[in-house]
Amino acid sequence: MEKEIELFRGELKKIHLRVTSQRLKIVEAFLKTEKHITCDELYLIVRRNHPDIGYTTVYRTLKLIQETGLAREADLGDKVLRLEHEFGHKHHDHLICLKCGRFFEVFDPDIELLQEKLARKHKFNPIRHKMDIFGYCQKCSLKQ
Repeated sequence: MEKEIELFRGELKKIHLRVTSQRLKIVEAFLKTEKHITCDELYLIVRRNHPDIGYTTVYRTLKLIQETGLAREADLGDKVLRLEHEFGHKHHDHLICLKCGRFFEVFDPDIELLQEKLARKHKFNPIRHKMDIFGYCQKCSLKQ
């Protein structure tokens, strides 16, 4: 977690923002939570130990966490903004059930190679990508 905190501090300084104790407490809470988290969920976690930190501060800090490369947005198809860890975590894609909302983190090296081949074919230099496949999980498919 120290590397992530130092990255966050450094990025804030680069964009001339103060490294406040509230921002650091929010970042620490985010880093301790290994899930796709909403602002509301993070706010409730932060508020337990730091009731003086407001919702707006959590929201703005989540945006900074994303901008500094510690997190990426995860769209699970329910119009709720979630962030998941990015820095120091392996790339993965998502399979998302449209009925129950469950999602699965997946990785397939063959698909990754196909995406690289596609980019080369079009002389495109990819920086990052995400693939979300929406459908029905086995449990929900059986119910239909």
